[in-house]
Amino acid sequence: MRSELPLPDADAQAHSQRLAALLREEIRASGGFLPFSRFMERCLYAPGLGYYSAGSVKFGAAGDFVTAPELGPLFAACVASAVAPVLQELGPDAEFLELGGGSGAFAEVMLKRLLELDALPARYAILEPSADLRERQRERLAQRLIPPVFALVEWLDGPPGEAWNGVLFANEVIDALPTPRFTLRDGEVFEEHVALDEADRFVRTDRPADALLAAAVRHVERYLEKPFPDGYRSELLPQLPYWIQAVMGGLRSGAMLFVDYGYPRREYYLPERDEGTLRAFYRQHMHADPFLWPGLQDLTASVDFTALAEAGTQAGFELAGYSDQASFLLGNGLPERLQEIEERADEAAKLRFRNEAKKLTLPGEMGERFQVMGFARDVEFGPAFLANDLTWRL
Repeated sequence: MRSELPLPDADAQAHSQRLAALLREEIRASGGFLPFSRFMERCLYAPGLGYYSAGSVKFGAAGDFVTAPELGPLFAACVASAVAPVLQELGPDAEFLELGGGSGAFAEVMLKRLLELDALPARYAILEPSADLRERQRERLAQRLIPPVFALVEWLDGPPGEAWNGVLFANEVIDALPTPRFTLRDGEVFEEHVALDEADRFVRTDRPADALLAAAVRHVERYLEKPFPDGYRSELLPQLPYWIQAVMGGLRSGAMLFVDYGYPRREYYLPERDEGTLRAFYRQHMHADPFLWPGLQDLTASVDFTALAEAGTQAGFELAGYSDQASFLLGNGLPERLQEIEERADEAAKLRFRNEAKKLTLPGEMGERFQVMGFARDVEFGPAFLANDLTWRL
């Protein structure tokens, strides 16, 4: 697979080598072993060097992967239709919080559509850890939104600490959380670490798991009603409940909406998926080597949506619904939005929008691979999932 990947230019390789050197120093300082979750965190978020912290094009055809909002306006317009009733129910002080704003494409369409629906929030907050992406978002939205709407946008340095009511939204965020990886040996739980071989290359090694990860693995085994066999390797996020409560901050009443690729737990940990779901993305190529070119490739793992349901309800919210992306978008106005757009488009644009709709909804594209889960507290959010609620699969 490596031979099929385009080579980075000299500057990019030098950038990656700087991060690799930093990782080697940290491994040596930690006694020769670094938990894979820490390795992944540094690869993605090390200041100035990590994949999401450095200034390179990540989204769209020129980047490493394409997210739903980058395809066109349909995805964000449908999300707006789903959450507008919640914002209206909460009243004029309702806020909207987007985790990780990408290129700003989602926020642009979302705000324009909420304006049409008379459901603009009092504040549209974006929690974006990357200074580079934050500046790109600011530039795009300043150019494409009318001033009164742009004035609603605010970038946060951390989750809102004060009490607030509104909607929290995250698209392809949980898959980028640094995840521990586990395996079983003689029935005992081990955690995957990264070490260095004789040639100073990154290699995988396993160390006994701490109590938190071991307990989380045993929880999954009880749910599945069978132990993992020796050698089975996968990912697990025992910190997910704490992350949910941290990012929601002081959210009192409202809804949370998560979109990501993944599976319910029984499918996530199928016997044949015994190497987990970890993968890397580089220039539209997916591969399985997380040690290749640190800082230049995205590292990601699928989401256990049963774990997400547990985390959301532990945070004091009710599970409002769970569906595949196709059902969610079709049930929240995609055919109507597509028709409206086509009425104003030329033939070339019509074809582009129809292709967008296909990529968002077809089973072989994003339609079934991506899942949508909603939570609610003191508001009605269930109607957004009426098209095909799959909570029975959890």
